[in-house]
Amino acid sequence: MLAERLPSILPPLSPDDAVTVTSIHSLAGTFNADAGLLTRPPLRAPHHTATRAAVVGGGTGTPRPGDVSLAHRGVLFLDEAPEFSAGVLDCLRQPLESGVVTIDRVGGRATYPAAFQLVLAANPCPCGRATGRGLECTCTSLQRRRYFSRLSGPLLDRVDIQVEVAAVTADDLAAGTAGEPSAVVAARVAEARARAARRLADTPWRLMGEVPGGWLRSPASGTDASLLTPLMTALDRGDLTLRGVDRVLRLAWTLADLGARPAPTPTDIGAALALRTRGARP
Repeated sequence: MLAERLPSILPPLSPDDAVTVTSIHSLAGTFNADAGLLTRPPLRAPHHTATRAAVVGGGTGTPRPGDVSLAHRGVLFLDEAPEFSAGVLDCLRQPLESGVVTIDRVGGRATYPAAFQLVLAANPCPCGRATGRGLECTCTSLQRRRYFSRLSGPLLDRVDIQVEVAAVTADDLAAGTAGEPSAVVAARVAEARARAARRLADTPWRLMGEVPGGWLRSPASGTDASLLTPLMTALDRGDLTLRGVDRVLRLAWTLADLGARPAPTPTDIGAALALRTRGARP
């Protein structure tokens, strides 16, 4: 439910992105001309039985765009992610890294934009009962390992935030605590995007997700050199890869932008590292 509502807090598409997204949907045959130009970030949520061609793109003749391109500048949500075939999941690695996908078929080669936010959801085990103490779980350790083995290390290394969501209890429902409306969160996200755009105005990039790691780790980015120390320690311990270090830095800058801070603080670095490693601290 959270993943499906993520597009509602994202800013509207820029004019250039709106044209690109509309063109992709038109090429795929999913565009409704009566609705006009697509201005909201798209959401794609393929079923776990979807084929590689449906998710990545392909087909006979000229390759057609798949869900990774139809989700360009929006959200690609894979519910029950371990149920997808390993081949489909590993095909996501290239577009997550480069923001484009290249498809080769007998009819020719096609390259489509594929800069999306990937959201994966999974149960704690095949039976879904390994929450809390997991006393009601009927799965063996082998079944659990097989269940998550489809989520390869290289794929998870490209996932910036990894969190465990606890099951809702009767007390939670009775409390009835209301969260922030989407409009309030969307306004905060728009301000953070604008802050990042101003900071990156003299660079080739406009979003933190587009900034290369080498630049983030350099003095030109404005990152305090002392903030790199805990990340380098985590790198030496094997808790992070170099790609992970760069993604933690991007996430820390995003947290700073959301908090209206001019640069990440040690607290932002610690929060970003905890979000990525599910609880690890520098």
